[in-house]
Amino acid sequence: MPTILIVGAYRFFFYSSDAGEPLHIHVQSGSASAKFWVEPARLQSSKGFTERQLRDILKIIEKHTALFERKWHEYFNS
Repeated sequence: MPTILIVGAYRFFFYSSDAGEPLHIHVQSGSASAKFWVEPARLQSSKGFTERQLRDILKIIEKHTALFERKWHEYFNS
């Protein structure tokens, strides 16, 4: 499960088993976790994050979309 980016308390990563799914990123902070589709950036699921945190995370994803796309394609050779 490669970590792609850490911003503050948020760790952005994906699992090696994610290859069969559309491009997405997982986010974790403490016991809270979420999954976001990357393009367009939108929440898929969340557990433990507040609405404000989810909005903040969405902004981070939008800012780093190119990084997430590049790392996804490098890792999964797609």
